[in-house]
Amino acid sequence: MLYGVDDGARTIEDSIAMLRMAADSGTTDLVATPHANLNYRFEPDVIRERLAEMSTAMGEGLRLYSGCDFHLSFDNIQDAIANPCKYTIHQGRYLLVEFSELLIFKNTPEIFARLQDAGMVPIVTHPERNGLLCQRLEDIASWVEAGARTQVTAQSLLGDFGKRAREFAETLIEHRLVHFIASDGHDCQHRPPRLDRAYTFLRTNHGEALAHALCVTNPLATLTGGDLDLPEAEMAPPRKWYQLWS
Repeated sequence: MLYGVDDGARTIEDSIAMLRMAADSGTTDLVATPHANLNYRFEPDVIRERLAEMSTAMGEGLRLYSGCDFHLSFDNIQDAIANPCKYTIHQGRYLLVEFSELLIFKNTPEIFARLQDAGMVPIVTHPERNGLLCQRLEDIASWVEAGARTQVTAQSLLGDFGKRAREFAETLIEHRLVHFIASDGHDCQHRPPRLDRAYTFLRTNHGEALAHALCVTNPLATLTGGDLDLPEAEMAPPRKWYQLWS
């Protein structure tokens, strides 16, 4: 959403167009999440300036907050533990964590435990779009059981990232391993910042209660520091992670 900081909006006009699209499609609160990885340096001062600029441009039509798409790397982990509010959503306790598509650390449970000990709640972002994570349903379930959370991209539910991403997203939802749906907006054409179509999909296929929890209640909790809500399935109750292949 914030122009000139990563692979998202390039100009201020791009940013404003994206924010207006989000507002027009029903979004009331939006977290800008610039990357922190080897390609893009995370600069809090620049982010605050851009966020203030965008807030002024939008007026009262959309409330804006900062966060980070936090790449799970050694340097980032050390910095986050030393500065627990630097990368989190609205400088609270929820941290969006992006895995490499080349390697899943064997000690991920220990890494998550260290982040949690420092006061953060890891949220695994778009596991359905990560080829390695799509093969690790049991691992994801065990991480969730230990306190981590997961976030699925809205377009994945609609098939825009392909059949595999859509099917794995559905699998995660059916087993109640998804806690948030996010737009992961990068532009107005290919990766738009809107949730309305995904909300309709969830409401139609999984019920109003779950749609509201994943798109409204739980995202709000990341801003207030509250706990998350995950309604029971309206179908057969989900099994524990260790029962998934029994």
